[in-house]
Amino acid sequence: MINDTGSFLIVLLVAATAPVLAGTANRLMPKVIVPIAVVELILGAIVGPHGLNAAHQDGTLELLATLGLGFLFFFAGYEIDFDGIRGTPLRLALVGWALSVAIAYTLAGLLAAAGVVISGLLTGSAMSTTAIGTILPVLRDTDQLTGTFGPSMLAAGAIGELGPVLIVTLLLTADSNTASQALLLGVFIALSIITAVASSGAVGRWWGFLERSLNTSGQEPVRLTVVLVFGLVVLASSLGLDVILGAFAAGLIVRLVMKDRTAHRFESKLEAVGFGFLIPFFFIRSGMVLDLGALGAGDGAIVKVPLFLAGFLLVRGLPALVLYRRELGLRDRIGLALLSATQLPLVVAITSLGVEQGNMRESTAVALVTAAVISVLVFPTIAIALRKAGGSPARGDPAQAEAGLAPEAESPTDAGLAPGQGGSAPTDPGLAPA
Repeated sequence: MINDTGSFLIVLLVAATAPVLAGTANRLMPKVIVPIAVVELILGAIVGPHGLNAAHQDGTLELLATLGLGFLFFFAGYEIDFDGIRGTPLRLALVGWALSVAIAYTLAGLLAAAGVVISGLLTGSAMSTTAIGTILPVLRDTDQLTGTFGPSMLAAGAIGELGPVLIVTLLLTADSNTASQALLLGVFIALSIITAVASSGAVGRWWGFLERSLNTSGQEPVRLTVVLVFGLVVLASSLGLDVILGAFAAGLIVRLVMKDRTAHRFESKLEAVGFGFLIPFFFIRSGMVLDLGALGAGDGAIVKVPLFLAGFLLVRGLPALVLYRRELGLRDRIGLALLSATQLPLVVAITSLGVEQGNMRESTAVALVTAAVISVLVFPTIAIALRKAGGSPARGDPAQAEAGLAPEAESPTDAGLAPGQGGSAPTDPGLAPA
């Protein structure tokens, strides 16, 4: 065991090494998508107490991991552009996620009844998520967000992140009943709306100064965003709500405030703070607490991995196949099903919460996270290859749409992209909002 300073240095080295390894893997295996977050989890497990025991947790790492979690869900909220996905995409996404929740809790309830898992609520909540932020850079880089498919995917992913965040807040927070959580959630939403209105007015008056500050050492927009993120995190925590709700709400507020404003430099600087520094601590720390040896435990943990992977497909994939028959062809529906079933950040967060509360076995948590990692590596690769195999039809061609070929969009806006998201995203699969 080494001292805390040594552990911190090792984690920093892992964070610096992960993008290199991910980039190398993507070059050597161009048809396989390897996000940096996956590499960070694996490296964290290797250097952590259950691996080489080269690094261990302390208060500093725990704090930085929490800050990283906050920024991760800030970006998840920031990616949601309701103007771009409103109408049919948003309606189908809401109905699809409602079906997913019903399927997830039914399946998880059966697993709990059979003694496979302890909490059907935790397991079902984990299976109802979508890792849209993790795969979004790849979808942009491979032109998957065009035509009808783009808004459909963005809406399904947005609700697949927002819905589980609300479930965590209402149902999974310890030592509080649902009624009181709902009341506190209402108070938090009201305060967030007041914050959004006040922020929008202030930014409108001071936009010139804020924009100029980005070119100076002041970096006022970045500093104010950090205050907003962790101010709402502290507010949510003070109200007994989960901290990820506060970070998510901050992302939604900043997206609203930045609406119709060109913010490429601002977004780039935020990504540097989040993905260049804080967020890696969350994934590396999450890897460090994983005991991969638990997969070989006597309770059949290794069998749970394919079971949960199939559960992801059933819970998130089946509604996509059924609901979008009038909107998308078969090839696109399969692609949407696979991408919707791709999971990771919220699975890590929910399983960590479950283990801390004693409502989830370590072996179940490791199996869920392992299944989520496999889903990130396998599902997007198959989905993109399947859609590329069919080509890209012209807009509004019913025959080609029936064949599963997505019509092309005329601009990033057609795909439901928020301002500043078209054509300028980072090319590395792990360097964009998760």
